[in-house]
Amino acid sequence: MTQRWHDFWRGDIGEWIITRGLRIVMLLIAAVLAVRFVTWVAQQVTRQLDVGFAESDALVRSEATKHRQAVASVIQWVSIVIIAIWVIVQIGDVLQFSVGGLIAPATVLGAALGFGAQQLVKDLLSGFFIIVEKQYGFGDLVALTVSGAADEARGTVENVTLRVTTLRSSDGEVFTVPNGQIVKSVNLSKDWARAVVDIPVSTSADLNRVNEVLHQECEHALDNPLLGELLLDAPTVMGVERIEVDTVTLRMVARTLPGKQFEAGRQLRVLVIRALARAGIVTAADATVGIVEDPALPGAQAAEDPVRQQ
Repeated sequence: MTQRWHDFWRGDIGEWIITRGLRIVMLLIAAVLAVRFVTWVAQQVTRQLDVGFAESDALVRSEATKHRQAVASVIQWVSIVIIAIWVIVQIGDVLQFSVGGLIAPATVLGAALGFGAQQLVKDLLSGFFIIVEKQYGFGDLVALTVSGAADEARGTVENVTLRVTTLRSSDGEVFTVPNGQIVKSVNLSKDWARAVVDIPVSTSADLNRVNEVLHQECEHALDNPLLGELLLDAPTVMGVERIEVDTVTLRMVARTLPGKQFEAGRQLRVLVIRALARAGIVTAADATVGIVEDPALPGAQAAEDPVRQQ
């Protein structure tokens, strides 16, 4: 038995295992460890950003935090691809592949892949510019117009890589959109947002009195414990927006924290309804006092609430 083992390791197979097989195994182990290390570092960066946001008093993530989280995800993805390519090249070197004999087949294969991988290259370039130009990042509320799709992809950004953007809608659905198919991106949570509230009142109401009540609510809006945290400055009464047969619609606008425009609009609407009721001003019968919907916001229709004449 000892002689057999000795002959085996001295033979061609044993020599190949010792000289090349072990090197290939070591390369694969090193690649797995490198991928795990890169993933661990990316998770640590993401966790630190999440902890920093949770410990801060901010209601929304800063633009720098969202961009750093997106960049960390991209670096992780690119690093794993580079590690995989490096391992393949090293294994080919260990196995001593003849490159000269592969020139002709590689030319044909490269031409075929060139035609087939046009969309992949387009996705990678588009993803690169999305990250560099800071169009949107992790946690942003966006609406993406996708080429060939009738409806927009709306939701919160959960992940951004060079190839795809992952969104989660208000219904919990996950959209995976190739970056090369994005025709237009609308970021609803960048730097600041604007809440728009329309107030329909009866044509018989005293508009001067209505304006007076609305201006008073605008002056005290920042004092409200819930609304004050969402607003960046006091709301503004824009005046009459629309005149119909039996209703006159007035508009209020307010600058809010990014992504909080609809929540702030709902709070502001409640204050307006109560103030008009206290002043004895009735709204139009069966009218809807609602936020002007931005079609790019998921679940924007939930911001409306019918208010009937008491």
